[in-house]
Amino acid sequence: MNAQTVPTPSAALASQGSRASRRNLWRGVACASAAAAMAAWWMTDTAPYPYSQRWLLDLPLPFLSLRRLDRMLMPSPGMRVLEIGPGTGLQSLHVAPQLGERGRLDVVDVQQPMLDHVSARAAKLGVGNIVPTLADAHSLPFEDETFDAAYLVTAIGEIPEPAVTLGELRRVLKPAGRLVVGEFFDRHQIRPARLIAHADSARLHVTQIIGPPFAYYAALRPCGAA
Repeated sequence: MNAQTVPTPSAALASQGSRASRRNLWRGVACASAAAAMAAWWMTDTAPYPYSQRWLLDLPLPFLSLRRLDRMLMPSPGMRVLEIGPGTGLQSLHVAPQLGERGRLDVVDVQQPMLDHVSARAAKLGVGNIVPTLADAHSLPFEDETFDAAYLVTAIGEIPEPAVTLGELRRVLKPAGRLVVGEFFDRHQIRPARLIAHADSARLHVTQIIGPPFAYYAALRPCGAA
């Protein structure tokens, strides 16, 4: 019968310490990578965000989680939802499946390559209810009161006249529709106080803001909505 070596308590503690050190090292690498990505985002940020730097658009941003977006937007089967500035589809591919086969997500962008990218990713994943539209957010090609909800994540600040776009969004929203705006700290960010002022001019009411001023979601409703 072969004898088995039993680790001593000190050896076991050393092994645990080694594993913890490796975990801390990888955490440090991940944090450094995230910081570098955020620095690159800041230094290269233009409006609209160029397709050539699309890889940055898939990075999760602090406080602007998909779970928080769901909490504010409340997507459900059968809804028709509008997204302005989908980028590479980080939010689109999360929201669209929640709308079900009878629901629909319209994505609007001024860059055809972005729309093509979202469509290709959706096709690969079998998501068939995303409809792309090449258009300017200052003049949306939709009838009045078309959508149950709409959202923009890190997009409103890249639009030259945010109040005009908010007015268009109010027009295409149903009277009880909801709008979610997500903003992250970069050179184009619309700060919460400024968003409230733009919303007032577009006859929208900010009902809730979650997250710190540098990375927040705001929920808006048409004025007079229940």
